[in-house]
Amino acid sequence: MDTLDAIAAAAGLAWASGLRLYAVVFLAGLAGRMDWLELPGDLDLLEHPLVMAAAGFMLCVEFFADKVPALDSFWDAAHTFIRIPAGALLAAGALADQGTAAALAAALLGGTLTGATHLTKAGSRIAINTSPEPVSNVIASTGEDGMAVGGLWLAFTHPLVFLALLALAVLGMLWLLPRVWRFLTGLLHWVAGKQAPG
Repeated sequence: MDTLDAIAAAAGLAWASGLRLYAVVFLAGLAGRMDWLELPGDLDLLEHPLVMAAAGFMLCVEFFADKVPALDSFWDAAHTFIRIPAGALLAAGALADQGTAAALAAALLGGTLTGATHLTKAGSRIAINTSPEPVSNVIASTGEDGMAVGGLWLAFTHPLVFLALLALAVLGMLWLLPRVWRFLTGLLHWVAGKQAPG
């Protein structure tokens, strides 16, 4: 795998981990184990049966937890401390054979990309959860499933296309994150006002 392919794979793994970490680990491991694609760097570890079993189990739990309003936000909150370091590790592993400096740079950039994706997803889902009907939540969750799987596939099969789309996604996140932040702070002020005595 050449350097550009490895960079696209690292970016794809990091970005998709912000949406669906367990699906990323399971599907990448499965694809490598079935020889559908070559995993870059040190990521052949994802093909180990124990790693695949753990990721597959958690994938099933997350698939259903993410579709239930409010539970999805608790799940996201807990996974702030799991997705971001895992995304950094996956990105570093993808570039491990490019040298220590490249792996460290991949970890820093990959963790940042995972974090931005995760925070955009989590904040957007809190906003969606203010709606009284559950359908929008299921639609958003299913859309995220498709984006994570489709993005991961593109990263490995069409790296230049993926990197171009990722650049657009990053611009979209830069536009969306401040708006999500303003919505959330407004929501917190509203909740605090409702609970204030008097």
